[in-house]
Amino acid sequence: MSKVVLDASALLALLNAESGSQEVAERLSEAAVSAVNLSEVVAKLSERGVPESEIRTALDGLGLEIVAFDETTAYRAGLLRRVTRPAGLSLGDRACLALALQLEAPVFTTDRSWKTLRIGVKVRTIR
Repeated sequence: MSKVVLDASALLALLNAESGSQEVAERLSEAAVSAVNLSEVVAKLSERGVPESEIRTALDGLGLEIVAFDETTAYRAGLLRRVTRPAGLSLGDRACLALALQLEAPVFTTDRSWKTLRIGVKVRTIR
């Protein structure tokens, strides 16, 4: 079972070898990502002109646990809207946090505003 959850921003930092990527790389073998956040990463890479085959190769090679956005997680993410709205969190952000709650795991992100949240999830900002 996974011990950390990656936000799309953390996964993109890893793929782009950005600041904080080493911290993500060190925890990769125990990382999970919501299918919603995977979709965000695929979209960003596609926008940059990366072909689908290269995207699949890069992401599949990471060995991440991809967790489906099921009914339970959908409710959990929806219920987070009220408490995360002041921080401006998106559906993708809430999907990530809902997964972290489900797995009782810390979440890795580049979004510092998440540190202000008091929802029962440990947030690790990678930069």
